[in-house]
Amino acid sequence: MRAGQALSMVVLMAIGLAVTACNVVETNNQAEQAGGPPAGGPPPPPPHIMRAEMAEGDRLNTPMEGEALYSNRCGACHFDWGMGTNLITKQQLALGNPPTMGLLTNREDLTADYVKSVVRMGKGAMPRQTRVDITDSELEKVATYLGKGK
Repeated sequence: MRAGQALSMVVLMAIGLAVTACNVVETNNQAEQAGGPPAGGPPPPPPHIMRAEMAEGDRLNTPMEGEALYSNRCGACHFDWGMGTNLITKQQLALGNPPTMGLLTNREDLTADYVKSVVRMGKGAMPRQTRVDITDSELEKVATYLGKGK
């Protein structure tokens, strides 16, 4: 690169920095006022979802229902914006299904046996879950919840 070209590059970079600095001063380096993203911006994220708390006591005979167990044991990956939900949504879209089918709780095609098989053996990016991760009695309740009694 010649000296003239290098000098031109330095001058252009200096102008770019100066323009950027002026914008920061104008906005006082603050985020836009509340009221939503600017036109054409991304949609706001969904509200934060809290996972259910585990009941005290014996996990082999837990009093918790399938929905609460699913929330606690599976929610980190399978609630909105979780890695599992994102991957399943991509698969469902490729099959021509709506994106809402990425959430396991919206699915009508799951059976309890299928859920138990995937949990214990893993599938794709989902690692297998041991009996320490989720006990057989907990898994039975989660599978019944997701399998909608099938």
